[in-house]
Amino acid sequence: MASQLTARTPHWYGIPVRVLLVTFIGTLLCFAMSLLLAILGIVIAAKLRGVHPDMRIAYRLIALPAAVGAGVAILVTMLVMEIRRYRQTKALSVIERMR
Repeated sequence: MASQLTARTPHWYGIPVRVLLVTFIGTLLCFAMSLLLAILGIVIAAKLRGVHPDMRIAYRLIALPAAVGAGVAILVTMLVMEIRRYRQTKALSVIERMR
């Protein structure tokens, strides 16, 4: 008994939802990681110099620009991937209906 699986037809409105969700999560992860590394670097540099660490540098000059850059890269990459996936799924759906 072979069960027959039918593929759902793709919908265009799923693309922006997935792209924005992955972009948001990826940007948050990049911000968190770059902030952690920036704080560690600033604390180590301040200890070596014997001064009080200025944590504003970690947020303003390191973590935020890194997160913005990564967010743009993730957005463009996800748009390309999801549009390609939509077209491929749509073509495969048409081929499957032809059987």
